[in-house]
Amino acid sequence: MHRNLRLRPGQAGISFIGLLFVVGVLACLGVLAAQAFPTVVEYQATLKAVQKASAGNTVTEVRQIFDKAAQIDDINSISGKDLDISKDGDRVVVKFAYKREIHMFGPAYLLLKYAGQSK
Repeated sequence: MHRNLRLRPGQAGISFIGLLFVVGVLACLGVLAAQAFPTVVEYQATLKAVQKASAGNTVTEVRQIFDKAAQIDDINSISGKDLDISKDGDRVVVKFAYKREIHMFGPAYLLLKYAGQSK
């Protein structure tokens, strides 16, 4: 009277501690992404403002156009005086570069470097 006994295979998957760890890491990454997203939006607005400003003919005019666009789009990381303005043939080229720091925890910061120029 020996019955065929089937042994159940070992369970596969993630443990509760493993799940908590994965959720914790994803939550930290989500918080960092939520803090970095506004800087990316500001960078896109800066690119748009630089493109508008490149329509100016003089350095002063380019800076004024940029500062007006920066007020409208709420650009705080850079101003007209920070722009690098040059001419390439008959067109005005406006370049910019700036850094943004995001505090993560304790002494740790996330440094984002943005740079761009008009087309």
